[in-house]
Amino acid sequence: MSNYVFLIDANKTQLNPVHPKQACKLMESGKAAVFRHYPFTLIQSRAVANVRGHRFPQSVVRVARGRGFSLVTDRKGGSGGMDLEGRGQGIRDVLEPRRAVRRARRSRNTRYRKARFLNRRRVKGWLAPSLVHRVLTTETWVKRLCKFAPIAEIRQELVRFDTQQLENPEISGTEYQQGTLYGYEVREYLLEKWGRKCTYCSKENTPLQIEHITARGNGGSNRVSNLCLACEKCNQKKGTKDLKDFLKGKPDLVAKILKQSKVPLKDASAVNSTRWKLFEVLRSTKLPVTTGTGGQTKYNRTRLGLAKEHWLGAACVGVTESLKILTQKILRVKATGFGTRRLCRIDKFGFPCSNSRQTYNTPWKTGDIGRTTQAIVGRVVVQNEKRLEIRVNGVRHYCKPHKVKPMHRKDGYSYAEI
Repeated sequence: MSNYVFLIDANKTQLNPVHPKQACKLMESGKAAVFRHYPFTLIQSRAVANVRGHRFPQSVVRVARGRGFSLVTDRKGGSGGMDLEGRGQGIRDVLEPRRAVRRARRSRNTRYRKARFLNRRRVKGWLAPSLVHRVLTTETWVKRLCKFAPIAEIRQELVRFDTQQLENPEISGTEYQQGTLYGYEVREYLLEKWGRKCTYCSKENTPLQIEHITARGNGGSNRVSNLCLACEKCNQKKGTKDLKDFLKGKPDLVAKILKQSKVPLKDASAVNSTRWKLFEVLRSTKLPVTTGTGGQTKYNRTRLGLAKEHWLGAACVGVTESLKILTQKILRVKATGFGTRRLCRIDKFGFPCSNSRQTYNTPWKTGDIGRTTQAIVGRVVVQNEKRLEIRVNGVRHYCKPHKVKPMHRKDGYSYAEI
């Protein structure tokens, strides 16, 4: 989570995170050893009595939108963080071809049994697989943190976005002619949609104004699909001009702006669909769960002068009087999955285009993290029983299995400290 190191005793009971210098002393004296590299955790050689007493103040896990995690200690108000990147879009991309093949099979009149897809009903609270992955991944990491640190409470940012349909949160109609999205401020919505920079000149870190792509004087509306952000100079220069006339000679930019104006904010719909499901899942951990609003998080982050990062947003969830950032080096976690069950690769038409999948008699698995004798650390790819490949930032290093020491076994995630 941060430069602070997780510590557990011989009975795997959670102790307070320790400073790296103290962790080095424990390892040099033989009182502790490495238990896990990601997140880095030490295990003591002896058990500790009365862990839950006053000597070990407990911490609070704060979660923002299922992507930012922050561990805040009550003793000093210190915080370290972690960013989590899911694979919801990858799951959707995998399911779409399967869905197309299934629909094509139905239309070929080759069914050998009675159709059942017309009389099935989704259960109450059903979520798409990509959204279920979002909830379960958050649950996984909250439970992991509870194994390595004494957690007393969980705080969740229960932000709400106004979306009528899961696929199209860009609502337009008579009920929204005021130009606002109920439950979420337009300005915040536009800041996230347009990347917090001027739509016309791409200037960042400057005051931005809400701009009508089609001016009100030319019949433009206050709908969100007609709004963008512009700096004061571009806003005054455009005035009531048509977009194509204002950006004459820049057809690529015009096409990009018109396309972006129609793109829905998918992350908003995902947060809106999973917020209560995630709340129920967190409550199942038997820890007290409190919630905070998105506006409260932004107020705390602005008041404390913190950058807009997922883990810093998580640290500001709920009531936050003061906060001490212990480190700027955080753990970046990306969900990679455990591979596929397909026996071979297929082309875009669904036909096999490679040989059957091979297995090798080796303790290594593709996805493990290892360290070579030359101190090269990276993801392991098994080539065969006598050859491994270590990939680091796109560079491939080939080596023998006996020259690689395992650091972290494959668990469906990739890790990087930034």
